[in-house]
Amino acid sequence: MSKPLVPRALTVLVGIAGAVIVLFGLREVASLAGPFVLALVLVIAVSPVRGWLFRLRAPQWVQVAVPFLILVLVLLSMAGVLSVTALQLSGLAPTYAGRFEKLIADGRAFAIEHGVSSEQIDRAVDSFDPGRVIEIAQSLLGGVIGVFSALFLIFVLLLAMCLDAPATSRVLRSGEGRSAALVEALGRFAHKTRRYLIVSTVFGLINAVLNVIALYLIGVPLPLLWGVLALIANYIPNIGFVIALLPPATLALLDGGLNEMVLVIVAYVIANVVTQSLLLPKFLGDAVGLSTTMTFLSLIVWTFVLGPLGAILAIPLSLLAKALLIDSDPSAAWAGALISNQPITPRAGSASPRSGA
Repeated sequence: MSKPLVPRALTVLVGIAGAVIVLFGLREVASLAGPFVLALVLVIAVSPVRGWLFRLRAPQWVQVAVPFLILVLVLLSMAGVLSVTALQLSGLAPTYAGRFEKLIADGRAFAIEHGVSSEQIDRAVDSFDPGRVIEIAQSLLGGVIGVFSALFLIFVLLLAMCLDAPATSRVLRSGEGRSAALVEALGRFAHKTRRYLIVSTVFGLINAVLNVIALYLIGVPLPLLWGVLALIANYIPNIGFVIALLPPATLALLDGGLNEMVLVIVAYVIANVVTQSLLLPKFLGDAVGLSTTMTFLSLIVWTFVLGPLGAILAIPLSLLAKALLIDSDPSAAWAGALISNQPITPRAGSASPRSGA
């Protein structure tokens, strides 16, 4: 058995160094890379619509215009709902300053009765400022304004990608015989990303509707805003449920007390268990192809690189990186099996490892 020309340790170190350089480079251009990846993922999500129009022999401008208009309407609708409800939250936040102070006073009395020193209580109280509620509302409004400022770039990218989609499909089909592994890897990436987005969106909508109904019945203010937040947080792996739960639970505590907060937590847990734990895995199957550890690492890495948008796009970004770096290289099948935590499946016609030569 011949020795490799380059030591494996050096190859690993150079690969890690290259990955670090690329990630920090992407972080420096996150304001451009984030919208680009979002536009790419959205175009992949609506590609079946373009395929359906192609099979109907619709004019090419229709194949471009219909998917583009669908994406524009979805983005504008979500941005509109967020902006209106954020304005309502900004006007509602100052009314809870007095209730927040009363809650702090009750908590102080409860802690003193159970032997907590007054110095510890003072330090804890100093870290909580009722004005932060207003600051959170203002930061949310600033985030909405930031979304609107990036929407123009996203729309331009969406239009360009929708225009290029038919030609890109033809180019990929023409390369099947020359770069079969890469074309096949990109095809699997598009299929898995589309399946992940469609299934996650459907169950995210179901979860959001259940949450809105529960919040409306409990009496928590701005249930529509928290429903949209639950839908967006559904795309964030591992911690999305906590992100969706904390704001309405805190508002329920300020608005109706501890009992109302407990009702919100119970309602969210029931809806999450039904939609995410029982139903979603049966429909999603192995579409993601990432182990639990890799999913969590993806969340950390892409959030560090692209910010909040990276958390939402963590799974598609990891699938793209896996397609380009691992799935496109037949010799890296072991790495793909390690990342997906699944055994290597022999290809049709390949000899079994235990079969004789």
